[in-house]
Amino acid sequence: MSGGEGSAAPVEWLKHLAELRKRLIFVGLWFLASLAAGFWASPRLLGFLKRHTGDIRIDWSVFSLSDGLIVYMKCAVLIGGVLTLPFALYHVWAFARPGLTEKEARTTLLFVPASFLLFLCGIAFGYTVGLPMMIRFMMRLNESIGAEEVYGIRHYVTFILSFLFPMGIAFEMPLALLFLTRLGLLSPASVKRARKYAYVGLAVVGSCISPPDFVSHLAVTLPLILLFELGAFVSTRYYRRRERLSAQTA
Repeated sequence: MSGGEGSAAPVEWLKHLAELRKRLIFVGLWFLASLAAGFWASPRLLGFLKRHTGDIRIDWSVFSLSDGLIVYMKCAVLIGGVLTLPFALYHVWAFARPGLTEKEARTTLLFVPASFLLFLCGIAFGYTVGLPMMIRFMMRLNESIGAEEVYGIRHYVTFILSFLFPMGIAFEMPLALLFLTRLGLLSPASVKRARKYAYVGLAVVGSCISPPDFVSHLAVTLPLILLFELGAFVSTRYYRRRERLSAQTA
């Protein structure tokens, strides 16, 4: 290796690191701006969570002076993180863009809005379908053991977030299957072999995040299975299309 070639590699690494640093700064600044928006929107989000519970009446209580502040900060960080997510995904794509072909760049760019929309759909589904069922079940259980219902705002909001975020991530399943297929890690045959295990796993996940009755379990598990089948369908179509193109160019 010549001296010029040996010195070129560190220069390229320095360029990549400088590019990465620049994009991390952009994402960090965007998060700070989104966090400021989160501080403004937190009271409105909490009011929405309190009002939009259907026929369920829940009064919030605080058990320490810091409960209100902690919940306020959690909501602000949540809003900031959600608003930053598509911006961060775009910069991940932009950082990897030089190593992609034009076609790959156009295709992978679609993953950014699709991922964000699927995440929001998962949260919306969890909030409108899964969460009310879970709250009603918990309230009936508390009533059956003679417990007096006094809900702390800190624990209540934490419960909501810990329920909704896994639902948002679960709705990324079609995109994850397509992405793994693009990487060559999945094929229609492997998806078909994994289907029965996936069904069992999704049924277990559905039982963990839904009340232990058949209707509630089905209402949560069935959409997860449909998401898996949607991902399997899209990834299979992509795989076969890629195989046809490879055969034509061979």
